[in-house]
Amino acid sequence: MSRFDTIVMVDWSAAATAPKTGRADTIWAAVARDGVVGEAEYLGHRIDAEAWLTGLFDAELTAGRRVLAGFDFPFGYPAGFAEAVTGHADPFALWDWLDARIEDSRTANNRFDVAGEINARLPGTGPFWGNGLKRDIPHLPRLGTDRRDMPFPERRRAETAAPRAFPVWQLSGAGAVGGQVLMGLPVLARLRRRFTGQVTIWPFERPDTPLVIAEVWPSLLADEVQGVLTTQGGIKDARQVEVLAAAIAGLSEADLAALLSVEDTEEGWILGAEDPDRLKRGLAPPAPPPLKNDCFALPPGVDWTPVDEALDRLKTAIHPVVGHMRLATAAAEGRILATPVTAARANPPAPNSAVDGYGFAHAATGEGPQILPLTPGRAAAGAPFDGVVPKGHALRILTGAVIPDGVDTVVLEEDVTTSGGRIAFQGPIKPRANTRKAGEDIAQGADVFPAGRRLTPADLALLSAVGRPEVDVFAALRVGVLSTGDELAAPGSTPDPARTYDANRPMLLAMADRWGYQPVDLGHVGDDRAALRARLDEGADRADAILTSGGASAGDEDHVSALLSEAGAMETWRIALKPGRPLALGLWTGTPVFGLPGNPVAAFVCTLIFARPAFSVLAGGSWTEPVGFTVPAAFEKRKKPGRREYLRARINADGQAEVFASEGSGRISGLSWAEGLVEIEDGERHIRPGDPVRYLPFGSFGL
Repeated sequence: MSRFDTIVMVDWSAAATAPKTGRADTIWAAVARDGVVGEAEYLGHRIDAEAWLTGLFDAELTAGRRVLAGFDFPFGYPAGFAEAVTGHADPFALWDWLDARIEDSRTANNRFDVAGEINARLPGTGPFWGNGLKRDIPHLPRLGTDRRDMPFPERRRAETAAPRAFPVWQLSGAGAVGGQVLMGLPVLARLRRRFTGQVTIWPFERPDTPLVIAEVWPSLLADEVQGVLTTQGGIKDARQVEVLAAAIAGLSEADLAALLSVEDTEEGWILGAEDPDRLKRGLAPPAPPPLKNDCFALPPGVDWTPVDEALDRLKTAIHPVVGHMRLATAAAEGRILATPVTAARANPPAPNSAVDGYGFAHAATGEGPQILPLTPGRAAAGAPFDGVVPKGHALRILTGAVIPDGVDTVVLEEDVTTSGGRIAFQGPIKPRANTRKAGEDIAQGADVFPAGRRLTPADLALLSAVGRPEVDVFAALRVGVLSTGDELAAPGSTPDPARTYDANRPMLLAMADRWGYQPVDLGHVGDDRAALRARLDEGADRADAILTSGGASAGDEDHVSALLSEAGAMETWRIALKPGRPLALGLWTGTPVFGLPGNPVAAFVCTLIFARPAFSVLAGGSWTEPVGFTVPAAFEKRKKPGRREYLRARINADGQAEVFASEGSGRISGLSWAEGLVEIEDGERHIRPGDPVRYLPFGSFGL
């Protein structure tokens, strides 16, 4: 069946009364739905927990969601116990036996009495021990050392695999899981009956139903739980179900299937006990470190910064700022790989035929006319031939079919005549003609993609072919876009000749979206420093990087630069660039801010040249350079030394680069007219028609 949509982890309790929230021995549950883990819920008493679980399972199944529910107590006892008590080795017979005898109310339960009753049925003294009541219980020793001649081992095989786990016989004191079992199995028995036909209990049954209930043990992730408690605080029981839910929800389908492949028909098993490291794979890695406050600082004395130097400094100052996540390969187009991918299987996985034709052993053929008897049957894609083709015989074989034993060469059907159960063709045929080797595209275990690759539709095909239904990718970079300045008005508002409509924000949001990032519209803020501070605070919460336009220089109303300076993390780079020059780079509560010029053309060019490659690194990818082409110029221009210039351009019918009539930064129509940029180097240049120039199509910038 498909992977699970909902993960429910439950920390159980055997307490007679429901403790107050925050105390030990409390029932907590955490739910991860579609990979997102909610805050743990306090369930109080077992009566409340059973009602809550029934309602949750009903709702999830009705919604068509597949559920994996984990409970942190053993589902079985050492081999032979169920049969000794009930006469049947079936563990569910013991569940029902306990359900018929356990009495549970909000103020008391009879678990100690039932344990004594079971001990009385068995030879020796025990195996249950640990009377937590003031009154004596017949046949129930208070100490484990008082037991004698027990007919069953102290631990299940599962506890042997997880040596820190406590045995099922202890009913009181630290680690007394025995009471949880006696009080938990009757609840599971009722849930099993309530959802008959929809539920299976792992590992007693195959986990192939909409609802699967499994035994778990949060202590397999003890270090991870402690890490969360150290950094975030909280209640241990609540945190451990949250961490366990997150780990299982984050597992790949293959990893979870491997953990659920264990089968045991009597004792039960702890999910992940045989391979805790595999269980831990589902947890997201630690968040990447924040950028340093001085990451954009220029060396003392630097004033004007050449473009190449600015790019080099920016490149060395940044690193990924987003975390990892597991994602279905089919949904990963445009995402950036967080870890390298190797082939889980070869492509093709087995030798196969490249054509429709007839297969045979090449050694049985030669030159001239060849006549071979046909072996009954055929090999087709997905329906291999079950047998061996005798030497000197041929077999009908179709494109993509696995090549059977006895065949190493295929002749094209158009080159064959058939009659009376025989085929005839003209030899010689080259050995291994029209066949594909196993792994001739990608061998099993071979490197497929490195970390940092942005996945294309073709990449998804290759990943699927090599058996990778899920991949570890970086979370989508969230790019906030904020416009500033009193001179701006919202498009469609009452016309005011003193104000211009905000053109930068829709342009920059669309650019972020086109690059595969998550655009976050932070709106427009006028020349109000307090309002701008609040909006930057909002942006730092909602986005991983922020683009602002306007206010990036050092004038009286350039509040972006002023606020970033007040925060102690701002550098105004005066780039030797046209259009552009002022580029404010800074951090706002750890979030990188790119303060762009207010003129739309300058904002557009600075975003392409500086923000785009920086975003790629922040998102977990590589620094991206645009691919340029040398073409003849269809224009004349004299350029002074000192600044690099970017002209709006497009290729005309003669294959030459023509440029927009005006170089003004406010001429937005030139951006729509253009299909790329002509880049003119920093030095002096006199360009005449026909001279070579470097043309950068917008496509090389991902637009």
